[in-house]
Amino acid sequence: MPAIALSGRATAAPVSQRALWAGYAAIVLVVGLLQGLAELQHYLERGGQHPWEPLLWELSSVVCMGPLGVAVYRWHARAWQRLQAGGGRLAFLGRHVLGALAYAVLHVSGMFALRFGVYALTAVAYEPGGPLKVMAYELGKDLVSYTVMVAVCHGLLLLFAEQQRQRELARLRAELAEAQLARLAEQIQPHFLFNTLNLISSVMYEDVPRADRILCDLATLLRQALAAEQAGRHALDEELALVQPYLSLMQARFGERLVVEVDVSPAARVCQVPALLLISPVENAIKHDVAQSSGPVRVTVRGELRPGPLLWLQVQNSGVTPTRGEREGAIGLANTRARLQALYGDTASVTLDAAPGGGGQLTLILPAQGAVAA
Repeated sequence: MPAIALSGRATAAPVSQRALWAGYAAIVLVVGLLQGLAELQHYLERGGQHPWEPLLWELSSVVCMGPLGVAVYRWHARAWQRLQAGGGRLAFLGRHVLGALAYAVLHVSGMFALRFGVYALTAVAYEPGGPLKVMAYELGKDLVSYTVMVAVCHGLLLLFAEQQRQRELARLRAELAEAQLARLAEQIQPHFLFNTLNLISSVMYEDVPRADRILCDLATLLRQALAAEQAGRHALDEELALVQPYLSLMQARFGERLVVEVDVSPAARVCQVPALLLISPVENAIKHDVAQSSGPVRVTVRGELRPGPLLWLQVQNSGVTPTRGEREGAIGLANTRARLQALYGDTASVTLDAAPGGGGQLTLILPAQGAVAA
């Protein structure tokens, strides 16, 4: 009965909840049939002549209990809601005493109405006794049934309330993660923007055309970065296209000292990645390695699919070899780690170590989303 709100009103039932209602009805019918079959054995031992009678007795009882169980849930939900809102315990108990009496009257009335109807159609005599005798006989059993139903309904209320709390907690966590990712992404643009503005400032009085080209590349980069940031995620191929204007800016700064190579497989290019994922790793490789090396430095961006499926990305430079602890506190690297942790948890990793033959390499591993469809 998960489609019933705590207020006691039924909400619109989606397809999955309709299946649960169908299952509830099936359980009610199965219980009635099992009880009828058990009663049938005693009935035949006593010499009964109509085997359908015990099935009618038990099914008529259970069929009436099914809808009444829903009514008891709603009644208890309202009573519990009022108790939680500050209502007295005596009022809570009083509502259930009234509910138990109403349940017994409705159960007995519905049950015997069905029985008398069937017996009238079959022309078989049926003499259950007077109303007071029948009510006295059924009242004890109905009070027990009502108490059991209230206990089950209370357990369902607690279960649904916990599920609602979990959904609300998940929603809040998702909103917090989105806010954190937005904050981290916002920190990325100023990080390389300041460096580019310093570059423009250093050349604008010496080489105006060069400064103009740098400003055009910067405008292209910021425009593409803004669109990518709003999208949140895009294909790795689009991320590489976003990195290209930045590389143009850096090559304008370092000239022949910077050599860039991109080696990414076609299967990896279609995978979805967070927007602006590679800006910080590429910038770190240039800032910490090219800027500190007097000779040419090669910066290589690699990407491929690996079993999992996982997307393996690496930004490698041939310049300065990082020592343990270097760059750990850098804004770009810290943001990259935080973003991947927030998005993918322990399935993603970021490692910085020495590259074979000298230099450093930053390796990113994350789930290859979109690879299967491609």
